[in-house]
Amino acid sequence: MQKLYVKDKHFYKKVAAIAIPIALQGLITQGVNVMDTVMVGMVGETELSAVSLANQFINIFHIFCMGIGMGASVLVARYYGMRDNSSLKKTLTIMFRLCLSLAALFCVATALLPEQIMKIYTTEEIDIIASGVIYLKYSVASYFFLGLSLTSTIVLRNVEQVRIPLYTSIAAFFVNVGANYVFIFGKLGAPEMGVAGAAVGTLVARVFEFIVICGYLLLLDKKIGYRVHHLFTGVGALWREYIRISIPVLISDGILALGNNSVAMVIGRLGESFVAANAVTAVTQQLSSVMTQGFSQAGAIVTGYTLGKGERDKAFEQGYAFLGIGFVFGLIAAGIVMLISAPMIAAYGLSSETQVIARELMLSISLILLFQATNSIMTKGVLRGGGDTKMLMLTDNVFLWVASVPLGIVAGFVLHLPAFWIYFFLKIDQVLKAVWCVIRLRSGKWIKKIRSESEIES
Repeated sequence: MQKLYVKDKHFYKKVAAIAIPIALQGLITQGVNVMDTVMVGMVGETELSAVSLANQFINIFHIFCMGIGMGASVLVARYYGMRDNSSLKKTLTIMFRLCLSLAALFCVATALLPEQIMKIYTTEEIDIIASGVIYLKYSVASYFFLGLSLTSTIVLRNVEQVRIPLYTSIAAFFVNVGANYVFIFGKLGAPEMGVAGAAVGTLVARVFEFIVICGYLLLLDKKIGYRVHHLFTGVGALWREYIRISIPVLISDGILALGNNSVAMVIGRLGESFVAANAVTAVTQQLSSVMTQGFSQAGAIVTGYTLGKGERDKAFEQGYAFLGIGFVFGLIAAGIVMLISAPMIAAYGLSSETQVIARELMLSISLILLFQATNSIMTKGVLRGGGDTKMLMLTDNVFLWVASVPLGIVAGFVLHLPAFWIYFFLKIDQVLKAVWCVIRLRSGKWIKKIRSESEIES
């Protein structure tokens, strides 16, 4: 237990300086999601379910971009610690090229196959499919803005610039809420667009974030000095190191996104009440775990800095400290869910059946969060920052596809268990990973060497 705390105030101050702005930005982002669901929920449960399911597909892109950005961040943090600016810039070039290619792919798929996409999640609810198609059609252009601003935000965080993304998110919150109000309900002379208005409001916010975040990185930032012309320069042999370290993160998060969508497909076939209840509880879970996400990214950044300076023993010591942080915030997150579950459910105009399901889901979520906080800070933070990306790719997906998805299907469609147990088994990978990451931390095998461009070429 003594290892879970280090007597180094500077360490905790540094972690907090990185994690808290990231967490606040996440809180604001989730606040936007809350307002989206509340506003769409005022139109009707069918519309709420449609937007929730349509966003499951958009979330695949979001998670892929997080994989691209977080994969690159493993190299960015290490090269930043090594003061190797040339390798750092070339890492960004590879990252942006991947992001733009992915955005183009999702843009085409959404434009050409919106109905087929919605039928992935539900086949019987015709009204939900129709509303979801409308939402997707108005979301086509958002992929480019979302992808570039998201990956740029991750890069800025890794070079200790966390305030610009935070301030941008605060402003984007008001932009999104204002645009939703105007276009969903037809205010200030705009047409009443309903579900389409929610998509337009989100698009307006995405464009705003893109202009500010990417404008700052490409025009004003001096720590990296990355400019538009670097996007067209060669990256040399650095491709090899990017593929070795960063691509496993992309593959892991990508397959994980598909796995999460398999979970959404299970939920989508449990009925409209279950889908609506999950839409409400998902927002609550995200709100309660934003601090954990902030410390996860701080774990990756701090570990990368420390190892970049060649301080292996210190990184190992800090790893145990992050494990202690994860345990504490798991308890806090679970407590938050229990406290806010009742008022959150009451804020939506849900039927009595949906409310019962939502309460069961809230209880299950609070239990899962005890384990999720610990494994998130370790797997997405410390172990990833150490370069252990191949092993994480393997374990993330083994636990998801071997345990969560099949057990969730059995619980929902074979045993017909209550909502509490269906959700618990759909998320049981979080419990299993929490145990595994402690074993992996103790082994020390998670600390990997990362080569610079000059070392690769030599």
